[in-house]
Amino acid sequence: MKKYLIATVLTVMPWAYGMADETTPDFTVTDPNIWMEKVESERSLSWVKKQNSRTLTQLQKDPVYQDLFSKAEAIINIEERIPEGTIRNGEVYNFWQDADHVRGILRKTTWDSYQTPSPAWQTVLDIDQLAESEQKNWVYKGSECFTAHAAAGNVSVHCMMSLSDGGKDAAVQREFNLTEKRWVKDGFSLPEAKSYVAWLSPDQLLVATDWGSDGSTLSESGYPTEVKLWKRGTPAAEATLLYRGESADLGAFPMALRLAEGRYLAAAWREENFWESALYVYPDPAKPGIRIPLPRQLTHGGEFDGHFIFTTQQDWQPQGGQGPLFIAGSVLALDLNAFLTADRDARVSLLYQPGPRQAVQATQVEITRSAILVPVTDNVRGTLVKITHGEAGWQARTLDFPANGRLGIAFADADEDLALVQYEGFLTPDSLMSYNPVNDDIRTLKSLPVQFDASDLMVEQFEAPSSDGTLIPYFLVHKKDIPLDGTTPTLLYGYGGFQVSMQPFYSGLNGKLWLERGGAYVLANIRGGGEFGPQWHQAGLKTQRQIIYDDFIAVAEQLIAKKITTPQHLGIMGGSNGGLLMGVMLTQRPDLWNAVVIQVPLLDMLRYHLLLAGASWVGEYGSPDVPEERAWLEKMSPYHNFHSDKDYPEPFFLTSTKDDRVHPAHARKMAKRFEDAGKPFLYYENTDGGHSAAANLQEVAKRKALEFTYLTGKLMSQP
Repeated sequence: MKKYLIATVLTVMPWAYGMADETTPDFTVTDPNIWMEKVESERSLSWVKKQNSRTLTQLQKDPVYQDLFSKAEAIINIEERIPEGTIRNGEVYNFWQDADHVRGILRKTTWDSYQTPSPAWQTVLDIDQLAESEQKNWVYKGSECFTAHAAAGNVSVHCMMSLSDGGKDAAVQREFNLTEKRWVKDGFSLPEAKSYVAWLSPDQLLVATDWGSDGSTLSESGYPTEVKLWKRGTPAAEATLLYRGESADLGAFPMALRLAEGRYLAAAWREENFWESALYVYPDPAKPGIRIPLPRQLTHGGEFDGHFIFTTQQDWQPQGGQGPLFIAGSVLALDLNAFLTADRDARVSLLYQPGPRQAVQATQVEITRSAILVPVTDNVRGTLVKITHGEAGWQARTLDFPANGRLGIAFADADEDLALVQYEGFLTPDSLMSYNPVNDDIRTLKSLPVQFDASDLMVEQFEAPSSDGTLIPYFLVHKKDIPLDGTTPTLLYGYGGFQVSMQPFYSGLNGKLWLERGGAYVLANIRGGGEFGPQWHQAGLKTQRQIIYDDFIAVAEQLIAKKITTPQHLGIMGGSNGGLLMGVMLTQRPDLWNAVVIQVPLLDMLRYHLLLAGASWVGEYGSPDVPEERAWLEKMSPYHNFHSDKDYPEPFFLTSTKDDRVHPAHARKMAKRFEDAGKPFLYYENTDGGHSAAANLQEVAKRKALEFTYLTGKLMSQP
């Protein structure tokens, strides 16, 4: 697994139709709602428009909606937000959105100015103006940059800017001169696709994309399978092929490895599936690549002092199984220079091994000029470990940052000394600190203002025994004087997948729209996540996934047993993989909840692998094409376990037409089953916004107001 987000489109395959009987279709054999998979067909969008109108009318006429929307809008557009930035050669770059810049602006200031309360910003690129001039619904999706140092001391930064039409994962990429604040004439440019790039030099770009724009170089999952070296001034069609993967692989992706002497080495990842990969390097691009001996399951952290830094996601012995045993979750270093010069078995060093209640947050490991920074959770609370390399070998030390919250690295770069570190807690607004690994100097630069009244709130951490006896941690945020009579409106949130850790976080929206009004908020650290390392995640893979759902149920049942709440006052929320969790909770235990918010979900688990990026998640969920795994998916799939004669709480489905990661048909088809059964449901599909379901700040405010209006009516208005 790599740091970049893997998400792409899979072409929808043909589906065999058949009827179980003449009156009631067997949804495991036929799908009468398959027409809803045509994302923008007239029939599909007509149904969406009808449901949107009905839902918006119902929720927006509620007296509480406008108040919640106004509060959400005020928080989202607050000027006192922390302008997190990227440091480049003494300047700080920041992407900013507010009421005047709905799509956003990329801006910069000096480091000295950035440290002041009111930095003097200069606009570098205005996305609103660009969208207007080009008549496109541009959403800024980030950049990949290269800093070139000229002999005279001049610095030039060139970036490949990603612009998505409507918020899709697929984006146009164009070369932009960041130093001179202009698009590069006749520069590198890629048409709309899910493209991946890495700079090898100022004039060489490693690219994986839909070469030819005809799908012929995409995998069965829709990812690029070819990595090429593209030289400036030449047509893309003449780019040199470095690596070609198999169509059955997930895909192939470029990487430029930084060597000790400042050179870059061309490399290509072969992603066999979501979790297993191989890395090939190209000392001579004209010759076949050399595979680096690495574990198949790893997370790349960067390069430091001539070493390849990674976290192994499996127990692993290098040197063909003859080397030392490294435990899954450990941070390791492979000596690249030794590997390239002579030692093909490579030298691997242990940098850090977490304890039994700790976990390295591997996708957040970052590199500075003088140190490796490793975020570690200790019983789901954040710490930060500094690793250095010198004459005494590798040294690791836990740094003195605030405890009992979430620590994240907002910025670090191998060309810079300083790192920016963010700290937040449920009741503690975000703080941005600078950290210098050279002298361990920590300074608080900026802090968010308080966005809700937390004076009478408190945070507790409990553990609930799951069905197998494993203790499942969860955080409970609530008023200090809540009565233990089951009447507290409680919102339980979960995710439980892809080794994603759910840590304490500060949310002005949750605080203002829920906690301040008397609601309780619960964050469940169920298995499938990364809170306690790879084993915590792997415990719920494929046919073992029921344990994830048992964990969530265990937390809910303990909340009820403690008389915090009752099913009448208990609601749940989750998105994407968490949306699948919500669907399973809706169908497996409808008796436990009175409100279910299902955001951009997967729900049809017998066709998910045929829709958009679904095929890439087979390693997580199992494959409907494997009989044993299909049997489990049939038992679990919310779409196939809905029963028209069963009672369900009224759910609220939210999705996005432009989501090209999780198909909107998952939510559409499940909602249609409710409609056909004459059961109440709410449905809102944003026509823009991609997988985040919101393309701009106003839409975010609207969506949150809709969700909390629904939750208020279901959980706060009951006797």
